[in-house]
Amino acid sequence: MMKMNAIVTAGGIPQPGDPLYEYSNGNPKALIDVAGRPMVQWVLDALGSAKMVDQVVLIGLSPKSELTCKKPLHYISNQGRMLANIVAGVNKSLELNPKGEYLLVVSADIPSLKGDMVDWLVKTAMKTKDDLYYGVCPRDVMEARFPTSNRTYTKLKDMEVCGADINVTHVRMTTEHLDTWEQLIGNRKSPFRQAAIIGVGTAFKYLTGQFTLQGMVERVCERIGIKGRAIIWDHAEPCMDVDKPHQLEMMRADLAKREPKAKRVVRKPASKKKVTKAKPAKKTASSKTKGKAKAGRK
Repeated sequence: MMKMNAIVTAGGIPQPGDPLYEYSNGNPKALIDVAGRPMVQWVLDALGSAKMVDQVVLIGLSPKSELTCKKPLHYISNQGRMLANIVAGVNKSLELNPKGEYLLVVSADIPSLKGDMVDWLVKTAMKTKDDLYYGVCPRDVMEARFPTSNRTYTKLKDMEVCGADINVTHVRMTTEHLDTWEQLIGNRKSPFRQAAIIGVGTAFKYLTGQFTLQGMVERVCERIGIKGRAIIWDHAEPCMDVDKPHQLEMMRADLAKREPKAKRVVRKPASKKKVTKAKPAKKTASSKTKGKAKAGRK
């Protein structure tokens, strides 16, 4: 089974009015502390332990963030827009591996992700040769794992689902249909608006609950002109992103249980060093002897 590179989008900085603004202190959301580590460090740890990941491209942060990964880690500055960041990440991935056809696109705000989940996704996706593999989590799976998550769900005829924040895409997806992708990404928190972008008929069927999951996939693929496949997760972690304070506190509590206290990396503010006055030097035996000698010569 082939390995693939992963790009991690981590450039967003909460602005005034954003639910997580008071937690970020003007820094990227990805660096908000979660159980003693920056949020994105948990994601990097998962990718680092995944057997199917080759190299990691981190977008929106710099080496000054002092993050680590067991896999080779490459940094790219924030390009300003989500799609531009993804395109830059894909280009970097192709630079690292020109023959790489597929890659993982991962959000920095899913700290409960685990390496074995990443491996499952790659192996499951690569059973077919599609253009895009988009993960979804059924509502009952999410609420069984995170009962207080309060996620937004898309109500379909056969199930209610929320989207995953780690997906697999063919590299050519960033060179085709860019306008449509820009709109879909910009409205990723509103299933109805996304449906409306695909078409009025799609929006109507969505509102009236006429679409099954497979029917929705087929309509979107037909509209955009791609081959796509839905990946149904039986784990909630890859779909549990942190957007609101109660979700942040929930993840802090959850991940604090995962790591022994001795292994947590807690970044404390630098303490002020105490200024101590230098004590006068003690007279040595030789200096006393010299003093007596001088006194004897007088």
